[in-house]
Amino acid sequence: WKRISNGIPEDAFTRVVREDPARQGLLYAGTETGMYISFDDGKNWQSFQLNLPIVPITDLVVKENDLVVATQGRSFWIMDDLTPLHQLSDQIAKSKTHLYRPRDTYRLPGGGGWGGPSPTWGANPPSGVMTFYYLKDEIAKDDTITLVYMESDGEVIKTFSNIKDKKKKTPVIDTKKGMNRFVWDTRYPDAKKVSNAVMWGGSHIGPKAIPGEYKVRITVRGASQIKSFTILKDPRTETTLSDFKDQFDLLMNIRDRTSEINEKILTIRSIKKQIESLTGLMKDSGFKNDEILEAGKKLTESLSAIEEEMIQVKSKSGQDPLNYPIKLDNKIAALVRVVASVDASPTAQSYGVLEDLVSQAKLHYKKLDNVLTEDLFKFNNMISEAAVPAVMIIPSEMSVEK
Repeated sequence: WKRISNGIPEDAFTRVVREDPARQGLLYAGTETGMYISFDDGKNWQSFQLNLPIVPITDLVVKENDLVVATQGRSFWIMDDLTPLHQLSDQIAKSKTHLYRPRDTYRLPGGGGWGGPSPTWGANPPSGVMTFYYLKDEIAKDDTITLVYMESDGEVIKTFSNIKDKKKKTPVIDTKKGMNRFVWDTRYPDAKKVSNAVMWGGSHIGPKAIPGEYKVRITVRGASQIKSFTILKDPRTETTLSDFKDQFDLLMNIRDRTSEINEKILTIRSIKKQIESLTGLMKDSGFKNDEILEAGKKLTESLSAIEEEMIQVKSKSGQDPLNYPIKLDNKIAALVRVVASVDASPTAQSYGVLEDLVSQAKLHYKKLDNVLTEDLFKFNNMISEAAVPAVMIIPSEMSVEK
């Protein structure tokens, strides 16, 4: 017999020791005053308390690379994903930056967030690919760090960075010194959106990645590292890879068709805004040309008639669709929830409905093309021939103090 307690205080008597089945020599010890870890079969121990309260540890279980901790008086605690400990080495500890290989991730519905509104309720593990990376020093604000998730052939799926983008509202990755974690929700980019549009049952969210091999690349100050990882299907389902591909392809098609119709709507609104601004300035500046003003009015009316068939312009709140029926943009986007409701090959009806909706949308696209190539062309020529100033002087109302 020999003592293997170096690093554990003498008054912290040990209640339980467990070995990690995935890495030889990695041990966990639960003591009267907290957790300890050893990488050398117990020759040396160090505190592994992290955010765990100082409490007696009564039992430990390693389950599928998660560490489950039973405490006396503070309930159960679970450390999600021990794989960084499995990969940790002296070389990694001395490196400036290191990207750990993400563990295999199951494609599952739900997950993530708190189990309830109370802080005493447990938190579910995050839903997605947990990506750990180590930074020896904190990244300066003017430096950029990126995480790029890719398909197995290197095709980029999504890019995240430490730079906040208010328009896209993309999650920002941490840059603090030491270990950092980012969770990719496994989704592809979302569909193009119309700002403030009211959607009923519609979704712009991108489809989930199907089971298979993927890559992640981290780049810090120009230096990159790449790691491969696997997304696994839910073992409780009988869905085949072919089924997943069919579902993914249809969801991508729905996403692209949603982006397409929303892009048309945004184009219409941009043109209408420009016409309104131009004709408004002409009126305010005294630049009189009734022919242009009338042409601008008719052009706006033509564009609005097309727009109102593609999107419900009267809906301003979540309950307005009760009075004003949803239009094509919402109907196409609503197919996402139908097709993605279960991991299975899409039904024939889903394909048929999308084809019917896209056919209807194309009729309006054709009308829009005619307006843009004919009416808008004529309007722009009228503006050019009338030599409407690019910048107009608007007379100001002046008051004289008495």
